[in-house]
Amino acid sequence: MGRAVYKESIKQWPEPDRPKEKLIANGPAFLSDSELLSIIIGSGAGNKNALDLARDLLNRFDELCSLDMASVEEIKKVKGIGETKAVTVKAALELARRFAVSSNGTSKVIRTSEDVVSVYIRQMKNMKKEVFKVVLLNVKNKVLKTATVSEGGLTSSVVHPRDVFSPAIRESAHGVILLHNHPSGDPSPSEEDMILTQRITEAGRLLHIKVLDHIIIGDNRYYSFADEEEL
Repeated sequence: MGRAVYKESIKQWPEPDRPKEKLIANGPAFLSDSELLSIIIGSGAGNKNALDLARDLLNRFDELCSLDMASVEEIKKVKGIGETKAVTVKAALELARRFAVSSNGTSKVIRTSEDVVSVYIRQMKNMKKEVFKVVLLNVKNKVLKTATVSEGGLTSSVVHPRDVFSPAIRESAHGVILLHNHPSGDPSPSEEDMILTQRITEAGRLLHIKVLDHIIIGDNRYYSFADEEEL
């Protein structure tokens, strides 16, 4: 029978080297990705401490963006990462993404399609299913709120004009920008996209809420109906 290998607990380290104590003393900016991730993971498993598991996760998924796109089941494939740890990691990454969108988007003045894409492309370009959002703007074209209208399969989402304009009416929006992704990476509009854009634009005219653009996000590319003069 082989000799057991025991993990060295982070609690046994000198205080200045422990991720939690380092964060308290110096702030989160002084911690590496693996140290921050180890705090989220919380505890080790088997013969590995939380920092070992964090490093294994980053080695497995190469970068935080890839880890963010991984499912709970994919994260659980890393030895020592059970369902609770995987869910905790996913929740933390989702909060970070929502904060990034909120801090970059809220109160931002939208003048061009590039202004919209600069806020949302990082969040949406790698999504594995089609997600349809509506960006609500006030009379000065400042972002009031972004609402997710529909989440579909890999190729399409089902969107009804009432789902688009319900949040717009609640927020007293002056205008809206339609926004969705193509998981294929090709942002070229389909015939379905063209018909949907026309239908929503016509509904907006009846409600006196202007549809300023419909932007389709692909893999570091995008298509703007307004830029192409198709609204």
